[in-house]
Amino acid sequence: MGGALLEGWLRLGLDPKNVAVLEPQPAPGLATLAQRGLKLNPDPKTLAGVAAMVIAVKPQVAAQAVPALAPLVSPATVVLSIMAGRTLHFLAATLNRPCALIRAMPNTPAAIGRGITVAVAQNATAAQRELAARLLSATGTVEWVDDEALMDAVTAVSGSGPAYVFLLAEVLAQAGVAAGLPAPLAAKLARETVAGSGELLHRSPLEAAALRQNVTSPGGTTAAALTVLMGENGIAALMTRAIAAATARSRELAD
Repeated sequence: MGGALLEGWLRLGLDPKNVAVLEPQPAPGLATLAQRGLKLNPDPKTLAGVAAMVIAVKPQVAAQAVPALAPLVSPATVVLSIMAGRTLHFLAATLNRPCALIRAMPNTPAAIGRGITVAVAQNATAAQRELAARLLSATGTVEWVDDEALMDAVTAVSGSGPAYVFLLAEVLAQAGVAAGLPAPLAAKLARETVAGSGELLHRSPLEAAALRQNVTSPGGTTAAALTVLMGENGIAALMTRAIAAATARSRELAD
């Protein structure tokens, strides 16, 4: 996700010379950017007082990785975290430096500029929030919340949400094979249907429910399928349980 943000910034014209990346196992693309001036794994002492710092590590290693970043932070620094589950309190306590803190949850469509990110701020001025918004908007839409407690549900819905959509394409193809379609055709039909429907949803002013109703003729094939999917133990009940499980796991990661 950090790489997706970096790609977005560079696409919008950010000079690589103004970026430093601390990455123990850099991808080949970072080495290429280093040839254009990006500072790859410089001496941290040279980075003290950075304007903005993006923390994009796995939450499971945050307790080990984040304290080493504290010397880079000044009161003017905007610290932007995209770690799932890690709270503003965790960031404040681990960095132990006065600074603006932004906790954000992007999602993987950020890689193609179609992501959505939700953010919450602490000790941030309007200008610092605007800087964070500009950084995050390089990969898509940005929304703000005032209540950090909502971030666990945000993580469950949009942060993890792309996996649910990919699963839909996966099982739709499998169902097509079970119905007699050749596997390659079933996979293509499922992939293009999910992708095309997502784009229609993106472009249309109609609500998702209205678009669904537009496809459904009374007594037709779609109605027959929806009777199963929208039944008592159908997709709505499953999704509610899934989101609850992901939300609970996000809260556990904060402990």
